[in-house]
Amino acid sequence: FQHLFWFYSHPAVYIMILPAMGVTSEVIACFSRKRIFGYGFVAISSLAIAIFGFLVWGHHMFVSGQSVYAALVFSVLSFSVAIPSAVKVFNWTATLYKGSISFEAPMLYAMGFIGLFTIGGLTGLFLSSLGLDVHVHDTYFVVAHFHYIMVGGAIMGYQGGLHFWWPKMFGKMYPEGPARIAAALVFIGFNLTFFPQFVVGYLGMPRRYHAYPDEFQVLNVLSTAGASILALGYLLPAFYLLWSLKYGKDAGPNPWRATGLE
Repeated sequence: FQHLFWFYSHPAVYIMILPAMGVTSEVIACFSRKRIFGYGFVAISSLAIAIFGFLVWGHHMFVSGQSVYAALVFSVLSFSVAIPSAVKVFNWTATLYKGSISFEAPMLYAMGFIGLFTIGGLTGLFLSSLGLDVHVHDTYFVVAHFHYIMVGGAIMGYQGGLHFWWPKMFGKMYPEGPARIAAALVFIGFNLTFFPQFVVGYLGMPRRYHAYPDEFQVLNVLSTAGASILALGYLLPAFYLLWSLKYGKDAGPNPWRATGLE
């Protein structure tokens, strides 16, 4: 049953991150005023991530009793996913190099996506390692890694896409100042929420337990404080985006001077 479950559930994560990667490519190309660097490699790496996503489910089961040989194969395949992911991060960074960069809200979300997704990807290599995974399996280290990919990565990308295409969808501009503040709140709040969880997880705090030793108190309080800041960062756009529908300036046909399909 675990094989069946994870064969679905791990590709589901990649399914959610791939659209955010596509959004990030669009946003970075627009706000750096450059074509995306190595577009063919970016496109092929998306396909590679989608394919590898169906071949790595066994890395969730290193402590489940599957054979060492199967675990070695899944470990190697899991490390391999890092290659197309790294290609994307490299190409996005190369696109920014010597670009005419402007830091509107969608760009802030896209740059936050790159940083947080990189941390999420690098910590995935820790979990792909057979020996180290035995130590951090089912601890808060896994929780932090997952959220750096899915919240720091996917949700940051979706927020960037929402801000990027909002004027095109509704013909109204939102206020730029609050949008930048919201992006900063999400980035700061997210890191304050989940980075301490890497530490408590490595120190041995298991997930799905309501109690923890006293020595983990400070890091758990930090995590809770970060979640409060993160909540503000998510609530603020709800107000100014709805406000913009009635009071926002007219956006015009192409407010960002983008060269994409829009």
